[in-house]
Formats: sequence, structure tokens, C-alpha cells
Amino acid sequence: MYLDDIAAYVPQDAAEAGDKTMILEYLRLFPDDILTRDNQIAHLTASGFVVNGDGTKVLMAHHDLYRVWAWTGGHADGDGDLLAVALREAREETGAVHVRPLSTAVASLDILPVWGHVKRGKWAPSHQHLNVTYLLTADEADPLRPRAGENSRVAWLPADRLLAYTNEWQMDGIYTKLLRRAGALLGQA
Repeated sequence: MYLDDIAAYVPQDAAEAGDKTMILEYLRLFPDDILTRDNQIAHLTASGFVVNGDGTKVLMAHHDLYRVWAWTGGHADGDGDLLAVALREAREETGAVHVRPLSTAVASLDILPVWGHVKRGKWAPSHQHLNVTYLLTADEADPLRPRAGENSRVAWLPADRLLAYTNEWQMDGIYTKLLRRAGALLGQA
């Protein structure tokens, strides 16, 4: 399922085309363990970029590991249904219950470098996240709660000032394109 979804994705620029080509090459090279963390070079992850009903707010979590406001998401851990992974992670990381896709299509493909770090007492070497992003929406009325051990805060951040809250310059372009794509799905100019 994930291979078809990734292959069907139509890149919007040279950066996306390059990442798609490389992700497909990783999938060819590592067919047996690309869905698991057993592959310490690169593995598939899924993210959810969660907006409210009118696209004026983005649901973000303040992640403990990197100390930044960021989208939700996580490792596939063997699950080839990456949309289900993105939905599960959004719910687990924010406490929001009513999370659903704005679209079932892949919204973005990005290769994200991960620096070596200690996680749960074990060293994780530097590697690549072959990230598949979906645009999601959630009900603002849902109570929010951080996920212990993963993030310390969860909040709806204003979409028009999102980059003032996030402090990962390398994510600015990704968040900007996802805001634009969510806006298009919601009928915004």
C-alpha cells in the first residue's frame, strides 16, 4: 500500500522530486526492513499536519527530545498503512480524539535527517526519516493533553504566525507548503 501511495505522489518542485526519487531508491534497496527501526540507515515515518476546520490554527506538540514545537508523527514500526500511522500518532501525541484526514492522498514526501541521540536509554545513531505527510483536521473542542515522555505541551497555534513559534529553520519550507496545501483543500485563496 505505501509503495503505491509514494509512487503516485506528484512532486510540486525539484526538491520534492529529488526526495521522491531517493525514497523510492531506499525502498528498492531495503525492501525487508524499511518499515522498521531495524534499518538504522533510513526508515519510513508518517506525519500529520493537523489544522482546525477553517485552517486558521495548527495543532502542534512541543517535543521533549528536540525542544521545539512540531507536527505530530512517528515511526511506521511495521505498519504499511502510513495514513493510519499519521492518524494514530496525532491522537496519541495531542489527546485529540476527533482527528480525520482532510485528504487521504499524500501531502508531502520529505527526507528528514535525524541526529544521533539517546532514546529510552538507548543510543540511536544518526539516520534518515523517509517521511510521508498527510493533511489532517481535528475538532478544536477536543481536550488536549501531552504524551508523557514525548512532549511537554500541546496547543493550537495560529497558522498565520506558525513560523514564529517553531524554531527549526529547516522545517519552515515544509510547514509553509503544508499550510498552503491545507488552505487549498479548505477552499482558501
